[in-house]
Amino acid sequence: MILALLALISGFALLVWSADRFVEGAASTARHFGMPPLLIGMVIVGFGTSAPEMVVSALAAFQNNPGIALGNAYGSNITNIALILGVTALINPILVHSSVLHKELPVLTGVTVITIILLVDLKLSFCDAGILLLLFSGLMFWTIRQGLKQKNDSFAKEVEAETASRKMPVRVASFWLAAGLILLIISSRILVWGAVKMAHIWGVSDMVIGLTIVALGTSLPELASSVIAALKGEHDIALGNILGSNLFNTLAVVGIAGIIQPFNVGTETLWRDMPVMGGLTVSLFVICYGFKGRQGRINRVEGAVLLTVYLAYTVYLIATA
Repeated sequence: MILALLALISGFALLVWSADRFVEGAASTARHFGMPPLLIGMVIVGFGTSAPEMVVSALAAFQNNPGIALGNAYGSNITNIALILGVTALINPILVHSSVLHKELPVLTGVTVITIILLVDLKLSFCDAGILLLLFSGLMFWTIRQGLKQKNDSFAKEVEAETASRKMPVRVASFWLAAGLILLIISSRILVWGAVKMAHIWGVSDMVIGLTIVALGTSLPELASSVIAALKGEHDIALGNILGSNLFNTLAVVGIAGIIQPFNVGTETLWRDMPVMGGLTVSLFVICYGFKGRQGRINRVEGAVLLTVYLAYTVYLIATA
Protein backbone atom coordinates (compact mmCIF):
# COMPACT_ATOMS: atom_id res chain seq x y z
CA MET A 1 0.00 0.00 0.00
CA ILE A 2 2.86 2.41 0.82
CA LEU A 3 4.41 1.87 -2.62
CA ALA A 4 1.05 2.49 -4.35
CA LEU A 5 0.47 5.64 -2.28
CA LEU A 6 3.97 6.92 -3.09
CA ALA A 7 3.35 6.23 -6.79
CA LEU A 8 0.08 8.16 -6.59
CA ILE A 9 1.63 11.19 -4.84
CA SER A 10 4.80 11.31 -6.95
CA GLY A 11 2.76 10.74 -10.12
CA PHE A 12 0.51 13.69 -9.25
CA ALA A 13 3.43 15.99 -8.43
CA LEU A 14 5.34 15.17 -11.62
CA LEU A 15 2.14 15.36 -13.69
CA VAL A 16 1.29 18.89 -12.48
CA TRP A 17 4.86 20.15 -12.95
CA SER A 18 5.32 18.60 -16.40
CA ALA A 19 1.88 19.85 -17.56
CA ASP A 20 2.86 23.39 -16.59
CA ARG A 21 6.18 23.10 -18.44
CA PHE A 22 4.40 21.61 -21.48
CA VAL A 23 1.81 24.43 -21.63
CA GLU A 24 4.44 27.17 -21.26
CA GLY A 25 6.67 25.57 -23.88
CA ALA A 26 3.79 25.06 -26.31
CA ALA A 27 2.41 28.59 -25.86
CA SER A 28 5.85 30.20 -26.25
CA THR A 29 6.64 28.10 -29.33
CA ALA A 30 3.30 29.02 -30.92
CA ARG A 31 3.92 32.70 -30.16
CA HIS A 32 7.36 32.54 -31.82
CA PHE A 33 5.72 31.21 -35.00
CA GLY A 34 3.17 34.04 -35.04
CA MET A 35 0.05 32.16 -33.94
CA PRO A 36 -2.77 34.60 -32.98
CA PRO A 37 -3.27 34.96 -29.19
CA LEU A 38 -6.86 33.74 -29.34
CA LEU A 39 -5.75 30.51 -31.02
CA ILE A 40 -3.03 30.07 -28.40
CA GLY A 41 -5.63 30.45 -25.64
CA MET A 42 -8.29 28.24 -27.21
CA VAL A 43 -6.19 25.53 -28.87
CA ILE A 44 -2.68 25.40 -27.39
CA VAL A 45 -3.60 26.13 -23.76
CA GLY A 46 -6.81 24.10 -24.07
CA PHE A 47 -4.87 21.11 -25.35
CA GLY A 48 -2.09 21.63 -22.81
CA THR A 49 -4.33 21.78 -19.75
CA SER A 50 -6.19 18.67 -20.97
CA ALA A 51 -2.99 16.78 -21.79
CA PRO A 52 -2.88 15.10 -18.32
CA GLU A 53 -6.43 13.76 -18.77
CA MET A 54 -5.66 12.70 -22.34
CA VAL A 55 -2.50 10.78 -21.50
CA VAL A 56 -3.89 9.22 -18.31
CA SER A 57 -7.10 8.05 -20.02
CA ALA A 58 -5.21 6.72 -23.07
CA LEU A 59 -2.83 4.72 -20.86
CA ALA A 60 -5.73 3.46 -18.75
CA ALA A 61 -7.53 2.28 -21.91
CA PHE A 62 -4.35 0.55 -23.16
CA GLN A 63 -4.10 -1.25 -19.80
CA ASN A 64 -7.79 -2.26 -19.92
CA ASN A 65 -8.90 0.01 -17.06
CA PRO A 66 -11.90 1.73 -18.70
CA GLY A 67 -13.26 2.94 -15.36
CA ILE A 68 -10.23 5.14 -14.81
CA ALA A 69 -10.31 6.33 -18.45
CA LEU A 70 -13.97 7.43 -18.35
CA GLY A 71 -14.01 8.44 -14.69
CA ASN A 72 -10.97 10.67 -15.23
CA ALA A 73 -12.66 12.52 -18.13
CA TYR A 74 -16.09 12.99 -16.54
CA GLY A 75 -14.70 13.51 -13.05
CA SER A 76 -12.41 16.23 -14.40
CA ASN A 77 -15.39 17.97 -16.03
CA ILE A 78 -17.27 17.92 -12.73
CA THR A 79 -14.18 19.08 -10.83
CA ASN A 80 -13.48 21.86 -13.32
CA ILE A 81 -16.95 23.41 -13.03
CA ALA A 82 -17.92 22.71 -9.43
CA LEU A 83 -14.59 22.87 -7.59
CA ILE A 84 -12.33 25.07 -9.73
CA LEU A 85 -14.89 27.67 -10.86
CA GLY A 86 -16.44 27.57 -7.39
CA VAL A 87 -13.13 28.33 -5.68
CA THR A 88 -12.16 30.88 -8.37
CA ALA A 89 -15.47 32.78 -8.03
CA LEU A 90 -15.10 32.89 -4.24
CA ILE A 91 -11.66 34.51 -4.70
CA ASN A 92 -12.85 36.95 -7.36
CA PRO A 93 -16.29 36.87 -9.10
CA ILE A 94 -15.87 35.95 -12.77
CA LEU A 95 -17.20 38.35 -15.41
CA VAL A 96 -17.64 37.00 -18.95
CA HIS A 97 -16.47 39.61 -21.47
CA SER A 98 -15.39 37.44 -24.41
CA SER A 99 -17.84 36.96 -27.29
CA VAL A 100 -15.96 33.77 -28.23
CA LEU A 101 -16.54 32.26 -24.77
CA HIS A 102 -20.22 33.20 -25.08
CA LYS A 103 -20.32 31.03 -28.21
CA GLU A 104 -18.45 28.17 -26.50
CA LEU A 105 -20.99 27.89 -23.66
CA PRO A 106 -23.87 26.51 -25.80
CA VAL A 107 -21.38 24.38 -27.77
CA LEU A 108 -20.19 22.69 -24.56
CA THR A 109 -23.80 22.15 -23.45
CA GLY A 110 -24.75 20.59 -26.80
CA VAL A 111 -21.66 18.36 -26.86
CA THR A 112 -22.46 17.10 -23.34
CA VAL A 113 -26.03 16.22 -24.36
CA ILE A 114 -24.76 14.35 -27.45
CA THR A 115 -22.31 12.37 -25.30
CA ILE A 116 -25.06 11.33 -22.89
CA ILE A 117 -27.25 10.19 -25.82
CA LEU A 118 -24.39 8.11 -27.26
CA LEU A 119 -23.84 6.30 -23.95
CA VAL A 120 -27.51 5.60 -23.11
CA ASP A 121 -26.97 2.02 -24.36
CA LEU A 122 -24.21 1.65 -21.72
CA LYS A 123 -21.50 1.12 -24.34
CA LEU A 124 -18.75 3.29 -25.73
CA SER A 125 -18.31 1.57 -29.07
CA PHE A 126 -15.68 2.18 -31.73
CA CYS A 127 -18.37 4.03 -33.71
CA ASP A 128 -19.32 6.22 -30.71
CA ALA A 129 -15.67 7.11 -30.18
CA GLY A 130 -15.33 7.94 -33.87
CA ILE A 131 -18.33 10.29 -33.67
CA LEU A 132 -16.78 12.08 -30.68
CA LEU A 133 -13.47 12.53 -32.49
CA LEU A 134 -15.27 13.70 -35.64
CA LEU A 135 -17.12 16.31 -33.57
CA PHE A 136 -13.81 17.29 -32.01
CA SER A 137 -12.27 17.80 -35.46
CA GLY A 138 -15.21 20.01 -36.45
CA LEU A 139 -14.84 21.97 -33.22
CA MET A 140 -11.14 22.54 -33.90
CA PHE A 141 -11.95 23.81 -37.41
CA TRP A 142 -14.52 26.24 -35.95
CA THR A 143 -12.07 27.31 -33.23
CA ILE A 144 -9.33 28.07 -35.75
CA ARG A 145 -11.76 30.19 -37.79
CA GLN A 146 -12.79 32.10 -34.66
CA GLY A 147 -9.15 32.60 -33.70
CA LEU A 148 -8.30 34.07 -37.10
CA LYS A 149 -11.38 36.34 -37.22
CA GLN A 150 -11.78 37.61 -33.64
CA LYS A 151 -8.36 39.16 -33.09
CA ASN A 152 -9.61 41.92 -30.79
CA ASP A 153 -11.62 39.69 -28.46
CA SER A 154 -11.05 40.34 -24.73
CA PHE A 155 -9.92 36.73 -24.24
CA ALA A 156 -7.26 37.24 -26.93
CA LYS A 157 -6.00 40.40 -25.21
CA GLU A 158 -5.67 38.61 -21.86
CA VAL A 159 -3.81 35.69 -23.46
CA GLU A 160 -1.49 38.08 -25.34
CA ALA A 161 -0.61 39.93 -22.12
CA GLU A 162 -0.05 36.65 -20.26
CA THR A 163 2.19 35.08 -22.93
CA ALA A 164 4.15 38.32 -23.33
CA SER A 165 5.02 38.20 -19.63
CA ARG A 166 6.41 34.65 -20.00
CA LYS A 167 8.75 35.05 -22.95
CA MET A 168 11.43 32.42 -23.48
CA PRO A 169 13.84 31.73 -26.36
CA VAL A 170 12.50 29.40 -29.02
CA ARG A 171 15.10 26.71 -28.23
CA VAL A 172 14.15 26.75 -24.55
CA ALA A 173 10.44 26.70 -25.44
CA SER A 174 10.95 23.75 -27.80
CA PHE A 175 12.93 21.88 -25.14
CA TRP A 176 10.18 22.27 -22.52
CA LEU A 177 7.53 21.34 -25.08
CA ALA A 178 9.28 18.01 -25.76
CA ALA A 179 10.45 17.38 -22.18
CA GLY A 180 7.05 18.27 -20.74
CA LEU A 181 5.32 15.77 -23.04
CA ILE A 182 7.77 12.97 -22.19
CA LEU A 183 7.42 13.62 -18.46
CA LEU A 184 3.63 13.72 -18.84
CA ILE A 185 3.69 10.20 -20.24
CA ILE A 186 6.04 8.93 -17.53
CA SER A 187 4.08 10.55 -14.68
CA SER A 188 0.79 9.27 -16.13
CA ARG A 189 2.07 5.69 -16.14
CA ILE A 190 3.13 6.04 -12.50
CA LEU A 191 -0.21 7.63 -11.59
CA VAL A 192 -2.37 5.01 -13.33
CA TRP A 193 -0.41 2.16 -11.75
CA GLY A 194 -0.78 3.71 -8.29
CA ALA A 195 -4.49 4.43 -8.81
CA VAL A 196 -5.27 0.86 -9.92
CA LYS A 197 -3.33 -0.57 -6.97
CA MET A 198 -5.14 1.73 -4.51
CA ALA A 199 -8.52 0.77 -5.99
CA HIS A 200 -7.74 -2.92 -5.47
CA ILE A 201 -6.45 -2.32 -1.92
CA TRP A 202 -9.51 -0.28 -0.91
CA GLY A 203 -11.90 -2.60 -2.73
CA VAL A 204 -13.56 0.16 -4.77
CA SER A 205 -14.17 0.36 -8.50
CA ASP A 206 -11.74 1.94 -10.97
CA MET A 207 -14.56 4.33 -11.90
CA VAL A 208 -14.77 5.79 -8.38
CA ILE A 209 -10.98 6.20 -8.23
CA GLY A 210 -11.08 7.88 -11.64
CA LEU A 211 -13.91 10.22 -10.64
CA THR A 212 -12.26 11.32 -7.40
CA ILE A 213 -8.50 11.00 -6.87
CA VAL A 214 -7.38 10.79 -10.51
CA ALA A 215 -9.80 13.49 -11.72
CA LEU A 216 -8.71 15.86 -8.95
CA GLY A 217 -5.04 15.23 -9.70
CA THR A 218 -5.32 15.76 -13.46
CA SER A 219 -7.39 18.94 -12.87
CA LEU A 220 -4.72 20.58 -10.70
CA PRO A 221 -3.17 22.47 -13.69
CA GLU A 222 -6.58 24.05 -14.42
CA LEU A 223 -7.03 24.88 -10.72
CA ALA A 224 -3.66 26.62 -10.53
CA SER A 225 -4.08 28.59 -13.78
CA SER A 226 -7.68 29.65 -13.02
CA VAL A 227 -6.91 30.80 -9.47
CA ILE A 228 -3.85 32.76 -10.67
CA ALA A 229 -5.95 34.30 -13.46
CA ALA A 230 -8.66 35.28 -10.94
CA LEU A 231 -6.11 36.95 -8.67
CA LYS A 232 -4.84 38.95 -11.67
CA GLY A 233 -8.39 39.88 -12.73
CA GLU A 234 -8.08 37.86 -15.97
CA HIS A 235 -11.69 36.66 -15.93
CA ASP A 236 -11.82 35.33 -19.49
CA ILE A 237 -8.69 33.20 -19.00
CA ALA A 238 -10.16 31.75 -15.78
CA LEU A 239 -13.34 30.69 -17.59
CA GLY A 240 -11.67 29.91 -20.92
CA ASN A 241 -9.36 27.35 -19.26
CA ILE A 242 -12.38 25.44 -17.98
CA LEU A 243 -14.49 25.60 -21.15
CA GLY A 244 -11.56 24.50 -23.31
CA SER A 245 -10.58 21.71 -20.95
CA ASN A 246 -14.14 20.35 -20.70
CA LEU A 247 -14.58 20.37 -24.48
CA PHE A 248 -11.31 18.47 -24.89
CA ASN A 249 -12.24 16.02 -22.10
CA THR A 250 -15.74 15.30 -23.42
CA LEU A 251 -14.73 14.77 -27.03
CA ALA A 252 -11.00 14.05 -27.39
CA VAL A 253 -10.19 12.31 -24.09
CA VAL A 254 -13.21 9.97 -24.16
CA GLY A 255 -12.95 9.53 -27.94
CA ILE A 256 -9.28 8.51 -27.83
CA ALA A 257 -9.92 6.07 -24.96
CA GLY A 258 -12.82 4.52 -26.90
CA ILE A 259 -10.79 4.18 -30.11
CA ILE A 260 -8.01 2.42 -28.20
CA GLN A 261 -10.36 0.11 -26.30
CA PRO A 262 -14.19 0.19 -26.71
CA PHE A 263 -15.80 -0.64 -23.37
CA ASN A 264 -19.05 -1.05 -21.46
CA VAL A 265 -20.31 1.76 -19.24
CA GLY A 266 -21.69 1.00 -15.77
CA THR A 267 -25.34 1.82 -15.01
CA GLU A 268 -24.23 4.00 -12.09
CA THR A 269 -22.38 6.23 -14.56
CA LEU A 270 -25.61 6.83 -16.46
CA TRP A 271 -27.81 7.66 -13.46
CA ARG A 272 -25.24 9.15 -11.07
CA ASP A 273 -22.27 10.77 -12.82
CA MET A 274 -23.61 11.92 -16.18
CA PRO A 275 -26.63 13.77 -14.70
CA VAL A 276 -24.27 15.62 -12.34
CA MET A 277 -21.92 16.52 -15.21
CA GLY A 278 -24.85 17.49 -17.46
CA GLY A 279 -26.59 19.52 -14.73
CA LEU A 280 -23.41 21.44 -13.91
CA THR A 281 -22.78 22.16 -17.61
CA VAL A 282 -26.33 23.48 -18.10
CA SER A 283 -26.07 25.58 -14.93
CA LEU A 284 -22.77 27.04 -16.17
CA PHE A 285 -24.46 27.99 -19.44
CA VAL A 286 -27.40 29.64 -17.61
CA ILE A 287 -25.14 31.54 -15.17
CA CYS A 288 -22.51 32.73 -17.65
CA TYR A 289 -24.34 33.30 -20.93
CA GLY A 290 -25.94 36.62 -19.92
CA PHE A 291 -29.56 36.70 -21.06
CA LYS A 292 -31.64 39.83 -21.79
CA GLY A 293 -28.67 42.17 -21.90
CA ARG A 294 -27.32 41.03 -18.51
CA GLN A 295 -23.59 40.41 -18.48
CA GLY A 296 -22.72 36.82 -17.69
CA ARG A 297 -20.92 36.32 -14.39
CA ILE A 298 -20.32 33.85 -11.59
CA ASN A 299 -20.68 35.69 -8.28
CA ARG A 300 -19.53 34.51 -4.87
CA VAL A 301 -22.92 33.02 -3.92
CA GLU A 302 -23.01 30.97 -7.12
CA GLY A 303 -19.39 29.97 -6.53
CA ALA A 304 -20.31 28.74 -3.05
CA VAL A 305 -23.23 26.72 -4.49
CA LEU A 306 -20.94 25.11 -7.08
CA LEU A 307 -18.39 24.22 -4.40
CA THR A 308 -21.13 22.75 -2.18
CA VAL A 309 -22.32 20.56 -5.07
CA TYR A 310 -18.77 19.26 -5.56
CA LEU A 311 -18.32 18.45 -1.88
CA ALA A 312 -21.74 16.74 -1.65
CA TYR A 313 -21.07 14.68 -4.79
CA THR A 314 -17.61 13.62 -3.58
CA VAL A 315 -18.90 12.69 -0.11
CA TYR A 316 -21.68 10.63 -1.73
CA LEU A 317 -19.17 8.79 -3.93
CA ILE A 318 -16.95 7.95 -0.95
CA ALA A 319 -19.89 6.99 1.28
CA THR A 320 -21.33 4.59 -1.31
CA ALA A 321 -18.01 3.20 -2.56
